[in-house]
Amino acid sequence: MTRRAIDQEDPDRLYTVTGGRTSADEKTFDSVSLIVSECAPTPGMQSEHIKILRMAQRPTAVVEISAELRLPVSVVKILLCDLLDTGRITVRHPSIAAQAGRPDPEILRQVLVALHNL
Repeated sequence: MTRRAIDQEDPDRLYTVTGGRTSADEKTFDSVSLIVSECAPTPGMQSEHIKILRMAQRPTAVVEISAELRLPVSVVKILLCDLLDTGRITVRHPSIAAQAGRPDPEILRQVLVALHNL
């Protein structure tokens, strides 16, 4: 069995990156939530926060950020919570956006019936 990068990650580093926190609010982010920067990085910010803000200048999924930073998704969610709490990012949930553009199922049923009647 080959070892993945996460298996080789130093637990002390992950502890330092998250400030000892072990979980984030699971309702706020899911793996496909899109993250968008609302400001530029400022001097003195944690390097991972800076990288996230630069990546998220255009909508970027949580899993993409995780892959780019080579950090577990759970750690990235903790970092994203920091940025969200300070108003430096916004979160877009694709499932809500996709549903907003979908037609009413009843209208689709009526169209289907009309097509069958042709």
